[in-house]
Amino acid sequence: MSSSTNPTDAAYKSAVEKLGLKPNIAREQALILAMFCKKVEIPFRKDNGEIDSVVGYRVQHNNTRGPFKGGIRYHQHVDIEEVRSLATLMTWKTSLVDIPYGGGKGGIEIDPSRYSKTELERISRKFFRAIDPIIGVNIDIPAPDVNTNAQVMSWFMDEYSQTHGYTPGIVTGKPLELGGSEGREAATGRGTAIITREAAEKWNINLKGAKVVIQGFGNVGSYAAKFLHEYGCKIIGVSDISGGLYDPEGFDLDALFDYNYKNRTIDGYQQGKKITNEQLLALECDFLIPAALGSAITDKNVDSLNCKIIIEAANGPVTGEAADKLWEKKIAIIPDILTNAGGVTVSYFEWVQNLQQFKWPEKEINEKLEQKMVSAFNEVYSIRESKKVPMRIASFMVAIDRVSTAYNLREG
Repeated sequence: MSSSTNPTDAAYKSAVEKLGLKPNIAREQALILAMFCKKVEIPFRKDNGEIDSVVGYRVQHNNTRGPFKGGIRYHQHVDIEEVRSLATLMTWKTSLVDIPYGGGKGGIEIDPSRYSKTELERISRKFFRAIDPIIGVNIDIPAPDVNTNAQVMSWFMDEYSQTHGYTPGIVTGKPLELGGSEGREAATGRGTAIITREAAEKWNINLKGAKVVIQGFGNVGSYAAKFLHEYGCKIIGVSDISGGLYDPEGFDLDALFDYNYKNRTIDGYQQGKKITNEQLLALECDFLIPAALGSAITDKNVDSLNCKIIIEAANGPVTGEAADKLWEKKIAIIPDILTNAGGVTVSYFEWVQNLQQFKWPEKEINEKLEQKMVSAFNEVYSIRESKKVPMRIASFMVAIDRVSTAYNLREG
């Protein structure tokens, strides 16, 4: 494996080589470069009457297998390079779980904590109005991401519907009352738990009493903990922006989940010993699940890890250099494009329901999600075994081959 700060680049190149794809111009254009990048200036009026302005982006990477699909994030560090990279990742993620989408991503360079709800609504509506010409239910379907939620999707849907008529399928991740899907809120965490369960079976780890450490206890991390606890795992370490907590006997997960859901933080929770994020990552465990932002595990802290398997619930939590060292140490990494694909999978189910104007019960949604995640995991694991490559490269081999085949069929 070649070292790279971005493990996606190395995995992509290795997968292309192992698939025997020729790097001709047409295929390079189709599989690497984004088809369209839009940058918009968003002027808006603040509550005090002043005019302010922020910058937003929408990147469309590839639509060979279906409409562009990907979330819109609000974060002060959003830039075009990050959005372009994440859009590319969405192409491979949707292909890997075999749902008929391509990859897209968007974001606004903003710290949402500095703005009121009414200001965020004005920003959201103006942004969606600005990207209106390049989106559509069969063109590009946005979704929630970092610091955006069902309320933001409601504003997006309403803004689009004012011009195009009632169109719930223009975004996913909506409230149930506006065409959202049962099971969507928990989908990424549930998918993470399913992948962890499947990995445990392949690596001969008994889930009953397996020790799990989760960095990041937001939506994904907390729901992953909830479902893994139901599988019999012992959640011994968790953290969020306020710091970490450790209990070698395992947390009372129901109480911790409820506390975090109510307070949106684990800060102040009484069980466990307070630890730093660095101490959390070094805890001895069976599964380490980074579920916060990217580059949590680098060449600077990788040697302190004491886990058997890393389950990447966040996007890009392990850098390329760290991944190389983990491969040498025989610590498996289950990659992000597989682990956290539960969210986009249920987003696809939501979109299908909107197009059909029909609602599926939560039990059916969860069963369909289970089938998709298990099927994708088994396909990747089979490639890992037959080609003797890491799970990340095997994932990219499955995803790239699917897109490349569709591309060749369309091009004739």
